[in-house]
Amino acid sequence: MKIICIGRNYFSHVKEFKNKLSKEPVIFLKPDTSIIKKNDPFFIPSFSNYIDHEVELIIKINRIGKHIQKKFSHKYYQEISLGIDFTARKLQDQLKKDGLPWEKSKSFDGSALVGKWISKDNFRDLNSINFELFKNKKSIQKENTSRMIWDIDSIISYCSTYFTLKIGDIIFTGTPKGVSNVKKNDILEGFIEGKEVFSLKIK
Repeated sequence: MKIICIGRNYFSHVKEFKNKLSKEPVIFLKPDTSIIKKNDPFFIPSFSNYIDHEVELIIKINRIGKHIQKKFSHKYYQEISLGIDFTARKLQDQLKKDGLPWEKSKSFDGSALVGKWISKDNFRDLNSINFELFKNKKSIQKENTSRMIWDIDSIISYCSTYFTLKIGDIIFTGTPKGVSNVKKNDILEGFIEGKEVFSLKIK
């Protein structure tokens, strides 16, 4: 089981971090050890006190696929949710500066939250889903999937060019603007179309 993450998939986030637009999706991976166990909090790691939250719509692959045509991508997932890609931002900035991979800042133990799964059949248009992150009851990230640079079906097709997608694999589809640092005792809550899919305490 693997987690495939898409970076820079909302114009608002690209602008927020003053990044350049990419001609193709930016991809990085997280191992299964990055997933926070059910009902556990997120523990700020010992190697960094500067951890950002990045809320993202996520999908779970339900069949094996390779070189999937976009028109068939919808057949490869049935459930969606929200997740958080936790990022050790200052460490990432240093790794970028040194021209090194991001894994230490993105793929550490407990760096991925996976919310409750919801059948995609509950949504009329998967390319227009509202989602929102609240930090301590204040809305801090709010977006609609219609503003993705690459939509879900395009992402599945693109990823399958490089990786065989297997049952249980999770794809994080990118974060919008509003990324911020987390602190001990913060509470993060994620909603899809007003339905709560996770509540997480920071420790």
